[in-house]
Amino acid sequence: EVQLQASGGGLVQPRGSLRLSCAAYGFSLNNYDMSWFREAPGKGREWVAFINSFGDYTAYADGKKGQFRISRDNANKKVYLEMHDLKPEDTAVYSCARRPDSAWAAPVESLDQYNLWGQGTLVTVSS
Repeated sequence: EVQLQASGGGLVQPRGSLRLSCAAYGFSLNNYDMSWFREAPGKGREWVAFINSFGDYTAYADGKKGQFRISRDNANKKVYLEMHDLKPEDTAVYSCARRPDSAWAAPVESLDQYNLWGQGTLVTVSS
């Protein structure tokens, strides 16, 4: 079955760190850009981080560069999101999504370019 599955969420204290994983099943990551998105109550879906298919270009939402780090391991069909200095406002359901690399000219935050969305994992930042 073609799918993406996110994992690694949980309860973390403010200023803490967490690493999320996204595993791909039923297809190769080689030709896909990948992004992490999140949804918090009342905010809708928000783009967080992007990495291109080769892994040599990344982009982050305003204020997240340095705090978040996206990486990938195509051979193992995994995409990661490392999060540091977490704050309560980072609480959300985090999901990964794929974008064909043929859409390279489109803005990375354009949701309509992503053709597969994964299961979300809940991150709760609270003491």
